[in-house]
Amino acid sequence: MHPYSIILYYCYTRIEDPNKFREAHHFFCLELNLRGRIIVASEGLNGTVSGLAADCQRYMDHLKSDNRFTHIEFKVDLSPVHAFLKLNVRVKPEIVNLGLPHIDPNQQTGAYLESTEFLEMREQEDVVVLDVRSNYEHRLGKFKDAKTLDMENFREFPEKLAELQELKDKKIITYCTGGIKCEKASAFLLENGFRNVYQLHGGIIKHGLEAGGEDFEGKCYVFDNRVAVDVNRVNPKVISKCHICHTDCDRMVNCANPTCNLHVPLCHKCAKEYHGACSKECKESPQKRPFKHSGYYQRDLNGYNPYRGIRRDNNNYEGRITGDEGS
Repeated sequence: MHPYSIILYYCYTRIEDPNKFREAHHFFCLELNLRGRIIVASEGLNGTVSGLAADCQRYMDHLKSDNRFTHIEFKVDLSPVHAFLKLNVRVKPEIVNLGLPHIDPNQQTGAYLESTEFLEMREQEDVVVLDVRSNYEHRLGKFKDAKTLDMENFREFPEKLAELQELKDKKIITYCTGGIKCEKASAFLLENGFRNVYQLHGGIIKHGLEAGGEDFEGKCYVFDNRVAVDVNRVNPKVISKCHICHTDCDRMVNCANPTCNLHVPLCHKCAKEYHGACSKECKESPQKRPFKHSGYYQRDLNGYNPYRGIRRDNNNYEGRITGDEGS
C-alpha cells in the first residue's frame, strides 16, 4: 500500500516578493505535513515534496488556484513513506542554477514535445537527443543514443557551447529529469543561434509515467531519499557499472563514510566486502557508519526545527499563503 505521494513540479512565473511568498508557503506546507525541497525566486517556483496523498492533492489544488501558477504541471508518484526527512523552502536567485538570470523561458524556450512526438522525432536522421544533466545522473541512466556532456553541475552548460556548435544545423531535443533545466538550456541554445531546438515536455519522469519510459536505459537519478527510480517498463536495460568491480549494476547507494557520502552504484558483493563504503580508504575511515544493506543512510536532523527563524502573522495568515501579488 502506498498512502504517500511524491510530487515534482516547477513553474516559471513572476513572484514580486519571494521572501514574503517563501514564509507563507513554508507555513502552508507545515500545515499539510509536507516535507521536501522548494526553491522560490522572482522567476518562479521549483519543488519536490512528499506527503499523504490527500494533503498533496490539497497542495496542488492550492497552487493551481493562484493566477501565477495556473499553468503548473505536477508529476506524481506513489510511495509507502515520506521521501524526505524535513522541509526546506528557500529563496534563491534562480529556480535552477544556470548563472544566466536574464534567460526567461516565458519569452523564449524550445518547442515542447510530448512523449509520442519525442519517440517519433528521435528516429529521424537529422535529430540529436541532448542530455543536459550532470555526470552522476546520466551515468546511471539516459535515453538510448543520447549525447551527454561532461558536467559536474548544470551551471557548466554555457561552457559547452563550443562543443555543441557542430550540431547547429540539426534538430536538437533536450531532456532532463523533470523539464526545468531544458526550459533554460533550450532558451540558451536559441539565444546563441540554434534554430531547431525542442524539449521533452515534463522530462524523464513524465515520460515514464505516460509512455512507460520507452528507450530510457538505466535508472533515473532523483533528488529525494529514493536516490534512483525505475522509469522504463517497456525495454529496460542496465547501463551503469559497480563503482568498485565494474560489473553491470544499477543499485545506487550512499558511501557509508559520512565524510564522503558519495552516491554511486555498488553491487551487493562489493557492498558486503567494503562494508557499504565506496573505497578501501572509506572502509577504513574511523567515522564510517555501520553497514546497512539498503545502502541508504539518513542524515542526522541536527536539531532541525521547521519553525526556526520564521515570523508568523496570525492576523493575516490566509492572505499571506497566496500573497497579494497574484490574486
